[in-house]
Amino acid sequence: MELFGIDLWAIVPFILIGFAAQMVDGALGMAFGVITNTLMVGLLGVPPALASQRVHIVECFTTATSGISHLIHGNIDKRLFFRLLIPGVIGGLIGTYILTSIDGDTIKPFVLIYLAAIGVWLLVRGLLFPPKLREAKHVAPLGLVGGFLDAAGGGGWGPVVTSNLLIQGAEPRKVVGTVNSVEFFLTVTISASFALHMGISHIAGPTLGLIIGGIAAAPFGAIVAKRISPKVMLIMVGVVLSITSAYGIWKAWG
Repeated sequence: MELFGIDLWAIVPFILIGFAAQMVDGALGMAFGVITNTLMVGLLGVPPALASQRVHIVECFTTATSGISHLIHGNIDKRLFFRLLIPGVIGGLIGTYILTSIDGDTIKPFVLIYLAAIGVWLLVRGLLFPPKLREAKHVAPLGLVGGFLDAAGGGGWGPVVTSNLLIQGAEPRKVVGTVNSVEFFLTVTISASFALHMGISHIAGPTLGLIIGGIAAAPFGAIVAKRISPKVMLIMVGVVLSITSAYGIWKAWG
């Protein structure tokens, strides 16, 4: 079955991936980009720059929906929002430039190692959760590094920024909502930069599936963030990302 030249049955798996990844991301403030990018790079063999471009185009839609949902549910810290915004955008632009300037086959194993490290980080974070609440102090450098790694790795803003803010002791609900909201502006910037460097001719099909699944799940994430303990989900995401990334590394260097 086709619509506008797109095989709808072929994008069903991507719809499911987008839905599941966004449910986790909306609840934890992390993992949409990392989950989808790990699957595309590690299991499907998509070049890192193309995978990152697809992820960030999808996240323009999912983060907008998720950010609005978190705003409605009062999950956003305005002060933290502006402390993350500018450094995150600057880091994203730097990461995009570097990723599009390096051969995909050269950087792919290193991107997978980075993603595997994030998986281990999330697993440890889940086992140690939760910290004592206190105001986060190291925000601007964190935003810069998170934005850079997000562009370079096709995901990582949430895992890097959310996990670090939680380690510093910030309120989990506010962290999740604020990080998701800032991510909208970051992904729009990164997507525009990728379009400038790579064009937009390779974004149909799978990207559409991810968008449909992600948008469908986004409104539920803000609700889940209030009602489910992040501990078990952090551990599960850490295990999945570690295994899939390790497989991708073995496939790239095997």
